[in-house]
Amino acid sequence: MNPAIEKFFAESTDWHEELIALRKIILDCGLTEDYRWRIPCYTFQNGNVLMIHGFKGYVAISFFKGALLKDSEGVLVQQTENVQSGRQIRFTNVNEIHDQEALIKAYIFEAVEVERSGLKVPQKTTDQFEVPEELTLILKENPRLKKAYDALTPGRQRGYLLHFSQPKQSSTKVSRIEKCIPRILNNKGLHDCICGHSKRMPNCDGSHKHYA
Repeated sequence: MNPAIEKFFAESTDWHEELIALRKIILDCGLTEDYRWRIPCYTFQNGNVLMIHGFKGYVAISFFKGALLKDSEGVLVQQTENVQSGRQIRFTNVNEIHDQEALIKAYIFEAVEVERSGLKVPQKTTDQFEVPEELTLILKENPRLKKAYDALTPGRQRGYLLHFSQPKQSSTKVSRIEKCIPRILNNKGLHDCICGHSKRMPNCDGSHKHYA
């Protein structure tokens, strides 16, 4: 038993019943329970299969390779249009979970087979992402910044493109770009900290200050 996992479930006040019910169903499917990204994560032969976590209006099972599931019942949700791989099954009360236990297990077993097969979700390449006009203009006016941006890894570029494209207002896009200029000049991605790790990953202990 992982103390961090037990603490998570013991201290969860929002969606407590729902999380406990989902945990039982998932463990009945034979997955290995781990604690990653500060939430319960379930694996098969060390490969990530799914996570469970609560949001403001619902609790969800999030399948890492949900885009590859057949979704015969039409229950999978793409959290945002920019999410390429992950898909969720959402619940708003514990009765929904109990009523759909058989369906949940069927989706979990399918996700395990996807992981067992080694299938990968095809990812969009960097040149398939929209480049905001604001970024194009700022890079054109700042050769040093353009050189630094072009030197970033494709993954880091994609992270910035998604981040810069989200706002509808041009002024907000410009503000985001300007705020990230120091990171780009330091060859850092959107979620990198000064140690080079990702702020969202467990290999960074957060004991030092991240970029703003």
